[in-house]
Amino acid sequence: MEYMRIEIPAKANQIINCLTKAGYEAYVVGGCVRDAILGRSAADWDITTNARPEQVKALFSRTVDTGIQHGTVTVLLGREGFEVTTYRIDGEYRDGRHPAEVIFTPSLLEDLKRRDFTINAMAYNETEGLIDAFDGMGDLKRGSVRCVGDPRERFTEDALRILRAVRFSAQLNFGIEENTRQALTSFASSLTRISAERIQTELVKLLTSEHPEVFRTLYETGITAAILPEFDACMKTPQNHPHHCCCVGEHLLLALQSIEADKVLRLSALLHDIGKPTTHIRDEQGVDHFHGHSDVGAEMAGCILRRLKFDNDTIYRVKHLVLVHDYLQIPLTLRGVRRAVVRIGREHFSDYLKLRQADIMAQNPSMQKEKLEALATLKGLYEQILKERNCLSLKELAVTGSDLIEGGLEPGPKLGEILKKLLELVIEHPEYNTKEYLLSHLPKL
Repeated sequence: MEYMRIEIPAKANQIINCLTKAGYEAYVVGGCVRDAILGRSAADWDITTNARPEQVKALFSRTVDTGIQHGTVTVLLGREGFEVTTYRIDGEYRDGRHPAEVIFTPSLLEDLKRRDFTINAMAYNETEGLIDAFDGMGDLKRGSVRCVGDPRERFTEDALRILRAVRFSAQLNFGIEENTRQALTSFASSLTRISAERIQTELVKLLTSEHPEVFRTLYETGITAAILPEFDACMKTPQNHPHHCCCVGEHLLLALQSIEADKVLRLSALLHDIGKPTTHIRDEQGVDHFHGHSDVGAEMAGCILRRLKFDNDTIYRVKHLVLVHDYLQIPLTLRGVRRAVVRIGREHFSDYLKLRQADIMAQNPSMQKEKLEALATLKGLYEQILKERNCLSLKELAVTGSDLIEGGLEPGPKLGEILKKLLELVIEHPEYNTKEYLLSHLPKL
């Protein structure tokens, strides 16, 4: 036991005090303790107690049976909810995901023993201070992710912990303790038994962390072979080409580090060249080419994201960015950029520019200066177009289909064709985007 002061929310403290006054033990536990010690903002303040669920419910007027079979009750104070879980021992894990039974225990130590990593196995209350039976504080100081007890047992209990170890390494910028890392490699294939939804959650947290380059650990330990084998193919695909300096997989890892921590952007950076292994050819001079990799990659990205149960909006946006990321022949004129925005889509163009910059930053450094200068010019022209409020889509056209019908045209498919021709006109000549001019132009169409 070590006494140290941790600031915990008043409402969490209120719940702990209510439980202790009733004769029970109670502590905040897990990730919130870890984050408080590190000075990070905790997402949730979970509480553990030796009180049984029915005893917790008897003490508080507003509760929800969140996971009553696992001993968890959510206590509602105002608009906030706090999960209160009875000390427990997990029974045998028969499927690598769920314990066959949950046994309540009066011992805090037994409860902490079942947790995944030492840094998540600490408890705290203001009376007793920090309860740290497995040297979680030492691992925080060392910057180490280490399993509680035998890592093989922890990973056998729940294979998702294999991915969580790497995710914590990325989020906290910690190393992975050697025995834990060896067990990761030994048990990586068991991730195939974990649901796609759970894997997706951990992947997104890793990718949107401050250190997405830790994704490399997933490859080194065999985790990607189980959950994203397409990436393994990228790590084995060379890029003998003047514009590149490393294999496809290393290029993707570099791109990840050069783009902001947004889910769609990081996924797009990870997958933008995923089609290259499939399209790889080498010419007679020994130069590698990947013709059509954007089209192939967009389809592959869609399949991967669907397999990992991503939502339709994320799939659509990532697929589109993978498809257009290699669209490079944009004339550096206002007219050329307007045409590019229409082709790529105004709603995607800012993300396209960010992905294009990350792509350049992951290429041959000797060629980056010229490419970045051209990209800066492109961004400047795009900003000018936005500032001048140029029409870039049918929605911004000064006339609608109804206006054309009122102007004497018959309803039907031709209306859409005419609207597209009018859009092409104002892309060339933004000043023509007035209702009067466009209606007067109809006879010419």
